[in-house]
Amino acid sequence: MKHVIIGTAGHVDHGKTLLIKSLTGIDTDRLIEEKKRGITIELGFAHLDWPDGLQAGIVDVPGHEKFIKNMLAGAGGIDLAMLVVAADEGFMPQTVEHLNILTLLGIKDGLVVITKTDTVDPEWLIMMEDEIHTRVAGTFLAGKPILPVSAYTGDGIDVLRDHLYTLVQQASEKNMRAPFRLPVDRIFSVDGFGTVVTGTLTDGCMQEGERAMLMPSGKESRIRNLQVHGKPVQMAYAGQRVAVNLAGLKKSDIQRGDCVARPDSIRTSLMLDVSLQNLKNSPRIITNNMQVHLYHGGTVVLAKVVLLDRDTLKQGEVCYAQLRMTDEISTKNGDRFVIRFYSPVETIGGGIILDDCPLRHRRNIPSVLEALRIKETGSSSDRVIQTITEFGTSLPTTAQLSAKLGSEPETVTLELNQLTASGRITTPLIDRFVSASILDTLGDTARNTLGVYHQKNPLHAGIRTAELRQKLFPSTDQTIADALLLQLCREGVLQPVSERYALSDFSIHFTKRQTAIRQKLLTYYERAGIEPNFVDVVMDDFPLKEHPDVKQVLDSLFTGGDLIMLTPQICLHQTAYLHVCQLINAHFTSNDNCTVAELRDVLSSSRKYTIALLEYFDRHRITTKDGDYRRLNLGFPHLSTPEIEKITNLDL
Repeated sequence: MKHVIIGTAGHVDHGKTLLIKSLTGIDTDRLIEEKKRGITIELGFAHLDWPDGLQAGIVDVPGHEKFIKNMLAGAGGIDLAMLVVAADEGFMPQTVEHLNILTLLGIKDGLVVITKTDTVDPEWLIMMEDEIHTRVAGTFLAGKPILPVSAYTGDGIDVLRDHLYTLVQQASEKNMRAPFRLPVDRIFSVDGFGTVVTGTLTDGCMQEGERAMLMPSGKESRIRNLQVHGKPVQMAYAGQRVAVNLAGLKKSDIQRGDCVARPDSIRTSLMLDVSLQNLKNSPRIITNNMQVHLYHGGTVVLAKVVLLDRDTLKQGEVCYAQLRMTDEISTKNGDRFVIRFYSPVETIGGGIILDDCPLRHRRNIPSVLEALRIKETGSSSDRVIQTITEFGTSLPTTAQLSAKLGSEPETVTLELNQLTASGRITTPLIDRFVSASILDTLGDTARNTLGVYHQKNPLHAGIRTAELRQKLFPSTDQTIADALLLQLCREGVLQPVSERYALSDFSIHFTKRQTAIRQKLLTYYERAGIEPNFVDVVMDDFPLKEHPDVKQVLDSLFTGGDLIMLTPQICLHQTAYLHVCQLINAHFTSNDNCTVAELRDVLSSSRKYTIALLEYFDRHRITTKDGDYRRLNLGFPHLSTPEIEKITNLDL
């Protein structure tokens, strides 16, 4: 599903917050001071839902000039902009500054909303629309819809909602392959949970239980819980507003502007190489060694601008520069930033980060400028990507790529790190690389293969892993094949089901009769424990006319892992099977081997069922038969899953 953030922008008291409440029913002003003063001070958040399930997050930013810092903290994750202009006032100073900031941050799409239309007459509204057309000319909002609304009367709200729906549908998909990154814009504590941070997930996806690192401090943590729009989730995706419960960190350990990232996926630096732009309507000429405030996400640091090929950067000009900060900052190549004059604080420019951890440069050095040009155009990266693509699914190593490219391993490693951080390549295994284009092709093949399989086997939970490996990777090493399948799961193409794979959006649809049969079978086997009747006897409890459906449902339960087939006639419910595994594993912790009689006593079961279990373990190489004894091989993989926690007190 597509995940998109809509951001408001505009002058103070132009009705941004009331507009969001009218659209969503959510009041984003949550502070007592905001209610008292009637203006937005901090970032506010809401979500807009459409009947077909499409959803977008909304960030409400403060419009007052004193709170531009807060506005910039929320604008970094915006995909679409709603520039709000009050009908009774038109463009004001912060309208202009907000539009400049959105342009510097690379926002590509959006619309203009004229609010408070109930306060002016139609002739004035026409004049206001003409003024807005003139004001947005030459910006990303040129030619975009200008929609008059009244949040008080509701006029135009439905039309605005329809336009936003179209824009959200047209928005670009996020990069899910990049390591996750969440710039922090709020920090608070929750009784019983601990420290919680919120932000817009800008890259990749976060999963409960994953390790995380707080940057730039480098403090390690673990993602204990996740919420999206107030609802618990196991996985959060780029483009969503996310609340993250971080284990092992205090509220005092974190500040706005910090970044929660996958460990070792992002660097800190006191310098940045950038492509720097001075705004066309900037009040200042940028000079070499000028002191500025640097804004990146929620981070604000003092920086010195070193112009690398000139002494001044005039309004509307672009050049290469090095920013040298007073405090370390964590960024990635390709990130956007904004700079504001030291004093008085006013927005003057911004640009794109080309090197997030450069060496200190001297000015007017041709080789430095050429290297930055290559980084900006990406030609060097393209060479690396092309080489990786030629290797296909064999996943080349750094050494192989260095030999193929004729470059030093250190140079190639730097390129690989940048490409991995950007999501243009990924690493299914340590020091093994695959390009995004190969994964896209592989994903298409997997969708086609599974689509055919699901059509032929609508009640199967999925295709066997070995069969899918053979279809997708007929000549690929099994370790690599499994790593690529896992990567497709991370990207939302596949989902693992028991020892099988299915398309991520596949689900089994039973008929009413099959649903009743399924429930009856599951209830019986759950109650039967480890000594159920033979399958033939179980089927005799159903009318003869239902036997074909019973066989299909049983087959579905086997493929989904709900029932475990020890023999064609003996099946166990998953909870009973896991409990058996737990008991036998406990026995082996203090015994090197065991006999059938010993395990029969451990299970308090008959010899028939004990032998069926042991022969099943032998076939799956969990145990090895050695005369009258069984020895444990690598153990029970099932015991590493969360399901075992559910059945520790099961009475069999």
